[in-house]
Amino acid sequence: MSNTMKFVLLLTFVFVVNAQAQSPEIPASPIPEPVAAPTPRPAANPVQRPERDTTRTRPVVPADSPDVIERLRRFRENTIDPNDPTSMRTPRMQTASMRPARLYCPPHGPIEINIRRGDAGETLTLMLIDRNGEVLGMAKGVQGRVNLLEVISGIDSLQCAAWLQLVQDDHPLGPPIVIQPIREPPPVRTTRATRPNSTATFTKIIGWGDRPLDADDPTIDAERKTWIAGDPPIISGFKTYTDMDVLIRTDHGEILVALAPDEAPSTAWNFRTLARDGFYDQSGFHRVVPADREGKPFVIQGGDPTLTGNGGPGFALALEPSTLPHDYGVISMARADEPHSAGSQFFFALGREGTARLDGQYCSFGYAVSGSRAVDSIAATPIADIAEGRPANIPMILAMQLVTAPARMPGIDRRQDRIKTTTNVGEVAPTAR
Repeated sequence: MSNTMKFVLLLTFVFVVNAQAQSPEIPASPIPEPVAAPTPRPAANPVQRPERDTTRTRPVVPADSPDVIERLRRFRENTIDPNDPTSMRTPRMQTASMRPARLYCPPHGPIEINIRRGDAGETLTLMLIDRNGEVLGMAKGVQGRVNLLEVISGIDSLQCAAWLQLVQDDHPLGPPIVIQPIREPPPVRTTRATRPNSTATFTKIIGWGDRPLDADDPTIDAERKTWIAGDPPIISGFKTYTDMDVLIRTDHGEILVALAPDEAPSTAWNFRTLARDGFYDQSGFHRVVPADREGKPFVIQGGDPTLTGNGGPGFALALEPSTLPHDYGVISMARADEPHSAGSQFFFALGREGTARLDGQYCSFGYAVSGSRAVDSIAATPIADIAEGRPANIPMILAMQLVTAPARMPGIDRRQDRIKTTTNVGEVAPTAR
């Protein structure tokens, strides 16, 4: 091939290669260039986590283990933080306490109570105290479930209710427990009598069983010859229950009543039960007699849900021979002429001068220990019907509730805490509203 021909072929090749490089349909480089991956940013505070060992499992602590039980106890008492296993705050000290094992106990026992010792492990003493503060029996070093017949002699021969008090180093602990013998009241002895300054007659109580109410009354001797002897009194068992007061909330203020199961056990229990179960709520004092016909302080009466003076609980109580005098602030059961007709209606005595004649005729079962302003304010309510003692605006009983009674101590008669009046007859009491 000649040199001229070689030169022509070379020029042709160069021309073709340049034309392909400038064509838009064919990429200049069919294989894309690789793109480098972005470098990750290091964490500000890297956490070194150990690899999990799958061959080990967390042990399960039994729910009844001592450690779990103790932690639950302290948690319920709010002495530890449940979210802090190392929390060991000082636990709250538990004081000793007692409660009756049952309400009714057989006549020959056992009469059992449960005594819980406090965290300090103190030595505890039981004292059986009567209404005058006299110690009838004592038992030291008691704990757990205790049969009172085994630790306090003579308790099975109680003639009336007494109070069992738990004591530590001469300091009373908690409310007392009432130990009440269950016995039927003796037969009531009655006669027909005429009211003073009137021709109206009424049923007058003159004795109980073979005991005259007034041994100096000569007219009773003839009556006693006609009395039929009743069955001898026997103890059918015992009631054991925590002593409670009754708080009466009225629209004139509050009245706190201490019950007297030593004088009228069944009547006091009936009032306590009706108050606890709401029977008296939204009732009122439908009869207010601040003074009798002679101008002497008399009574305020309530306990009828119908506010008519004719309502009741649907049953009647046997009249009990209470000897609690009808002094100011004493609460007693209202009734009709028939002695065993009381149910729920009650009255507060406003003064010994006008209510002494009610002693033995009506069953007194407690006394107010606070609330004299409320009692006097109710007694000062304007009267719409003087003959019936009907108030123009009936003082209302908003509610009643049971509250824990205070401890009993030797040498102290709680009846000394009975309220004293704040006014004289006819004065307007300072209202507690």
